Amino acid sequence: MPLHQLQTIKETLNPTALADSIVIIPTYNEKENVAKIIQAVFSLNKSFHVLIVDDGSPDGTAAIVKDLQKEYPESLFIEERKGKLGLGTAYIHGFNWSLERDYDFIFEMDADFSHNPNDLERLHEAANNCGGMSVGSRYVKGGQLKNWPLDRILLSYGASWYVRLITWMPVKDPTAGFVCYSRKVLESMDFDKIRFIGYAFQIEMKFATRSMGFKIAEVPITFIDRVEGDSKMHGGIIKEAIMGVLSMKWKSFFDSYKKA
Repeated sequence: MPLHQLQTIKETLNPTALADSIVIIPTYNEKENVAKIIQAVFSLNKSFHVLIVDDGSPDGTAAIVKDLQKEYPESLFIEERKGKLGLGTAYIHGFNWSLERDYDFIFEMDADFSHNPNDLERLHEAANNCGGMSVGSRYVKGGQLKNWPLDRILLSYGASWYVRLITWMPVKDPTAGFVCYSRKVLESMDFDKIRFIGYAFQIEMKFATRSMGFKIAEVPITFIDRVEGDSKMHGGIIKEAIMGVLSMKWKSFFDSYKKA
């Protein structure tokens, strides 16, 4: 039997087995959301795999994922780490894991439904078309925020304006965390050069992608504040990120994010 016919049969029997895309979801105490977000991703028309990177959640998040692996043995994966080691290190762990496999597109997404899984397909299309990175943007035309208090909206919008001013990036939502990378972006990047591990990680990854010459496409999304579980975001995190932007820009004049 020809190989292409065999592949078609495999996709029919198990449509997620040959996915070209993986969604990395870092978790810490997400027992209310983790099963629902995984099942929402797997319900999409396009096939995605999911990698959970759990930082030792004491609420049993990892156990829920492991139980679901019985239902999705070839498309759901989990990497467990001991303790809260930072958002950036969780994603870099997931990037390295994904690059060792044959994924062409690698996504970042929150577990709390602030990022709508239905937007994954549009992000995939945008990254494929631009050949670089796509960003789920709150601040391009068509983007929206829901359930956010006014002070948080002003802080987030102000942080985005400040980052664009300092870095010269033509990205209207540089702090966004709903992202798709084409494989060649992450293959080209030296992760040891990424300095931030917290909220500012999202800024630096876009800055690094742009500085290496890759295009960034913004896709309008509606960002909805979490309904269940505790928020990991507060004003101090954003302020801390802003303080590091000047240093990041200055160091970029002397060093490249590209692998040697």
